[in-house]
Amino acid sequence: MSFLNNIFGNSETKNESRSFGTKLNWIALESINQLEEIIDLSKEKPVAIFKHSTRCIISKTVLKNFESELRQAQFDKLEDKIILYCLDLLNYREISNTIASTFTVTHQSPQILVINNGVCIYHASHESIDAKDLEKYV
Repeated sequence: MSFLNNIFGNSETKNESRSFGTKLNWIALESINQLEEIIDLSKEKPVAIFKHSTRCIISKTVLKNFESELRQAQFDKLEDKIILYCLDLLNYREISNTIASTFTVTHQSPQILVINNGVCIYHASHESIDAKDLEKYV
């Protein structure tokens, strides 16, 4: 059964890590309820949300560059200091809209937000997304 779950996913799995076609394992943001978890987690350490359009070449390029920058910045040193979520905008647009209203940011794609103590302390989109900026918020 786990083989089938690996292929098709398991709806009962919470905070499932996923690669999104990239080299990092992100926590997949697939439920509005996870936003409450993110707010709670952000009281312990910052949480980054990467909003990604899986069909957009610009978004794919920005995500790939972001991950490359993380590896160059030795992300393993940051990994214990920040939690990474990724949102598939095409399948979860309602969550993106809720993120925009909850954290009072304009929806963009691609976009990254850093949540700390329940509030968005940083956000950037498109070519302004820079992994080195994360170091300032951890």
